[in-house]
Amino acid sequence: MAAAATMAAAARELVLRAGASDMEEEEGPLEGGPGLQEPLQLGELDITSDEFILDEVDVHIQANLEDELVKEALKTGVDLRHYSKQVELELQQIEQKSIRDYIQESENIASLHNQITACDAVLERMEQMLGAFQSDLSSISSEIRTLQEQSGAMNIRLRNRQAVRGKLGELVDGLVVPSALVTAILEAPVTEPRFLEQLQELDAKAAAVREQEARGTAACADVRGVLDRLRIKAVTKIREFILQKIYSFRKPMTNYQIPQTALLKYRFFYQFLLGNERATAKEIRDEYVETLSKIYLSYYRSYLGRLMKVQYPFEALFRSQHYALLDNSCREYLFICEFFVVSGSAAHDLFHAVMGRTLNMTLKHLESYLTDCYDAIAVFLCIHIVLRFRNIAAKRDVPALDRYWEQVLTLLWPRFELILEMNVQSVRSTDPQRLGGLDTRPHYITRRYAEFSSALVSINQTIPNERTMQLLGQLQVEVENFVLRVAAEFSSRKEQLVFLINNYDMMLGVLMERAADDSKEVESFQQLLNARTQEFIEELLSPPFGGLVAFVKEAEALIERGQAERLRGEEARVTQLIRGFGSSWKSSVESLSQDVMRSFTNFKNGTSIIQGALTQLIQLYHRFHRVLSQPQLRALPARAELINIHHLMVELKKHKPNF
Repeated sequence: MAAAATMAAAARELVLRAGASDMEEEEGPLEGGPGLQEPLQLGELDITSDEFILDEVDVHIQANLEDELVKEALKTGVDLRHYSKQVELELQQIEQKSIRDYIQESENIASLHNQITACDAVLERMEQMLGAFQSDLSSISSEIRTLQEQSGAMNIRLRNRQAVRGKLGELVDGLVVPSALVTAILEAPVTEPRFLEQLQELDAKAAAVREQEARGTAACADVRGVLDRLRIKAVTKIREFILQKIYSFRKPMTNYQIPQTALLKYRFFYQFLLGNERATAKEIRDEYVETLSKIYLSYYRSYLGRLMKVQYPFEALFRSQHYALLDNSCREYLFICEFFVVSGSAAHDLFHAVMGRTLNMTLKHLESYLTDCYDAIAVFLCIHIVLRFRNIAAKRDVPALDRYWEQVLTLLWPRFELILEMNVQSVRSTDPQRLGGLDTRPHYITRRYAEFSSALVSINQTIPNERTMQLLGQLQVEVENFVLRVAAEFSSRKEQLVFLINNYDMMLGVLMERAADDSKEVESFQQLLNARTQEFIEELLSPPFGGLVAFVKEAEALIERGQAERLRGEEARVTQLIRGFGSSWKSSVESLSQDVMRSFTNFKNGTSIIQGALTQLIQLYHRFHRVLSQPQLRALPARAELINIHHLMVELKKHKPNF
């Protein structure tokens, strides 16, 4: 089939050429168009060309005959000539139709050709213009690169010149001494702001000149002399001003403090001297220390003299003196640290150089007073005053007084312990028989002890001290022994108990007013009071109701041991107890109440004892009722004469005193 198609195509081209030649001969050129007179270009189909080789045609024919489709057509007997003519006829028809279409569109094709030609001319001109523009751009790019290189070089030179100019400007500004600086240092008072500003400028210029001299700058020699003369003048003015102002500010025994702005100004002046004239700064510091040391010593000496003339307790004078000392010492220490720019051991040494003589004088005065002091409360108050002031100094961050506080406590504590031990020994060695007439009321020694002990206990509660509690415990033991020795001087046990209860109650009442309810002293005396009160109630009930008490105890013991049958032999005794109680209990209770109220000085305590006695009497009679309810005594005729327990309670309430 491929060979047949190729052959058909070749035949079609030959037919077209022949048809075209005939049309040209018959009709001539179309509208005079030169394009239609040109020979037809057949290319590979042109068999008239010298390039056409018949051998190749044979080869193609042979190759096409070997095609499967061609072989099949030959086998089926198709007439190729007839088929070729048919194809040729169809091609001719198509060719004629195509030629007619071409002729109809010839004008458009010619116009299109002209337009294409014009476009080619325009594009050619554009190509020329773009070539020229590309050439111009190449030259501009080279010029831009040249300008960039020149600009970079100029920028480098500019930066170098600016850096040199800045360095030279700083150097010149640091070395030049302006007239305003000279005028302010020589003429302006130290208190004016411009003097402080120009002093800072002078300090900065001096530092700059020293730095440049170290680098070998020759221009520094031109201004060194001027700066030195200005510095000497400034140092002289500052020295006079600082000493004058410090002395006016540092007045002991006042609450005045230097304003912070003024302190910052004076501190800068001193730092200026410290950086430029160390000898002058040291001279100012030494003069300050010597002068302030004398001032403080003089003030405190006269202050102590005035205090000793005032009629106040020693602890009040001690507090006033040491509060003033604390206040001035804290302000002085903080001022020294701020103004002289020192800290640690240096600040501590400088502070003691100023306040040392004053502190030593105070210690000697305290030591001389304590030699003849026997007021333990005053000494103990002084100890706690020192402890509180030490805490205040610690909160103010003033450690310079720590050694002084320790020295004061070293004087106070031994004296306080000695006085307490003397009191303990005094109570221990007291002989009750040498105290004169005795009665059951609270003894004056126990009252003094109660007030003394409660004062120390209340003070010690704020800042507890174990040694103080030990000494107070020893004193309490000796006082308890003393009370027992005095009570032994009474002949009857009842009077002894009344004396003990009155003294214990009085000491407990005084202690509870000032000490905490859970303190050891309060707890100890409360136990002693309860024990003696219970014993007294039993002693009080014994005369009128002793028989009833004895019977109830014996009967309960028999019942507990399982020997209740032995109660049958006690019918007469029980009958006597029932009738005796019923006839005398009212008068006995009335007598008991009057006796209690006469015996105890504290009506509240007496009321409590009466109430306890009546309560115990009711409990006793209730126990008596339970004993009589036993089978052995249940049939006793006298049980009908028993007083109803509720009736007894109502009647006893009438005897309860109200205070």
